[in-house]
Amino acid sequence: MAPPRRPTDGAPVPARGAALLRTARPGAAPRARPQRRPAPRGDRHRPGQQLRPRGSRRAARDLAAEDGAHIALTMAGTRVLPDVADDCEETGVPCVSTTFPWQAYVHARGAGPAHRFRWTYHFSWGLDDIARVFAGMWERIAPRATVGCLRNDDLQGRLLRHERYDFGAALSGRGHTLADLGAYHEPATDLRAQAARLREHGADLVTSASPATDLALFHRQAREAGPRPRLITCSRWSTYPHTHTTPAPDVHAELGDARVATLGCWSPVRPYRSSLDGGTCVEPARAYEEDTGAAWLQPLGLAHVLLETAHHALATAADPADRASVADAVARTRLDTITGPLDRTASPTPNIALLPLVGGQWHPEPAGPRLAVVDNTGRPEVPLTGDLVPAR
Repeated sequence: MAPPRRPTDGAPVPARGAALLRTARPGAAPRARPQRRPAPRGDRHRPGQQLRPRGSRRAARDLAAEDGAHIALTMAGTRVLPDVADDCEETGVPCVSTTFPWQAYVHARGAGPAHRFRWTYHFSWGLDDIARVFAGMWERIAPRATVGCLRNDDLQGRLLRHERYDFGAALSGRGHTLADLGAYHEPATDLRAQAARLREHGADLVTSASPATDLALFHRQAREAGPRPRLITCSRWSTYPHTHTTPAPDVHAELGDARVATLGCWSPVRPYRSSLDGGTCVEPARAYEEDTGAAWLQPLGLAHVLLETAHHALATAADPADRASVADAVARTRLDTITGPLDRTASPTPNIALLPLVGGQWHPEPAGPRLAVVDNTGRPEVPLTGDLVPAR
């Protein structure tokens, strides 16, 4: 099978038979559309079209029944992605997804860590991986610390304190104490109670999975009440620059002042290469910046790996036109990708492959926030591009 061609925007087009689902999300990287016949009449979903939660199941069924997709790829949030995966599982279509912790993927689908899905696969990282990366950055500030946990009352927040997936369990033996600041409902309008609990616990470090607007509100109210957090670590939306997730200048100023640290799943400085054409990490980042005029985004790497996975599965399946054969090929994937090694045969739970993480921090610069690699303890081959700077 011929390798995928490359369009003018520098993003590889998936091999024939791979359909791509995506959701509308602030700052989301552009996705390539699959090669396919002209769109049929009507207003039903087309591959590459942005999805809303209500339409995700219909879109997945359309791809299976009407488009004849042999594999579906999706980057989505915790509301859409589980629906797409469940529908692919029900209709017998291989599905590969990414973007949030595997515990959220399993839990949102009503399964446990040992459950084995037949058709659906996910690659990402775990809450325990995030905890280890964040702890490495906390320890640059204080070897043993009380860390305030700012969490919402939705899936991401509940999982931080889940009895099975407890974020704090991964910190055992490192001397840190996780102080629950109390759940809140998104979007937040007042987080002074959480700021007060932070002060009561004597904590000056915070970890969270809040969106940019809520995180900025908390930081402002904690700063006004005193003392301000010395370091905030945040996953989820903070993997994007806050200038992409909200247009509010006051949020940008607050988070720039907070110097939020986050996880790093991909960047142009990673030494890995694409399995599609041997391209470096610099190339898609440069192509995106030239095409959009905006800074590169971490999901570029994840989107690229989705396409690498589909290409590899269709190229190595005994029969690429047979969905069961394609699913089997996905299940045994061992591949060096543009984000690092991907190995489904050595995963912590069935249907999952882990991606390597490093610690990053948003550094304010005249052109906008820059994500610097500040901790590479787990991946020393990824070069550091800045120092961890606590809030002044």
